[in-house]
Amino acid sequence: MNTLHVKKGDAVIVLSGNDKGKQGAVLEAFPRQGLVLVAGVGMSKKHQRPRREGQRGQIVDKHHPIRAAKVMTVEKHKLKKGRKAKKK
Repeated sequence: MNTLHVKKGDAVIVLSGNDKGKQGAVLEAFPRQGLVLVAGVGMSKKHQRPRREGQRGQIVDKHHPIRAAKVMTVEKHKLKKGRKAKKK
């Protein structure tokens, strides 16, 4: 059984990659692949061709899932951050 440390609706922060430091809510989790879909993170632009006559082509923003290991819940991140500050 595959499980993740985050689930749908959790507020998370991205720890590494191009979107490092961004926060968002988990929209969907894919435990078998070890991926999560986070709002506002992992966006890419897809150029879409017109399919019917009279329809215009467009550029669509598309969500891409990121590795679950690259995210941490915001609450846990705050606790970890506070621990580092006290240590000196």
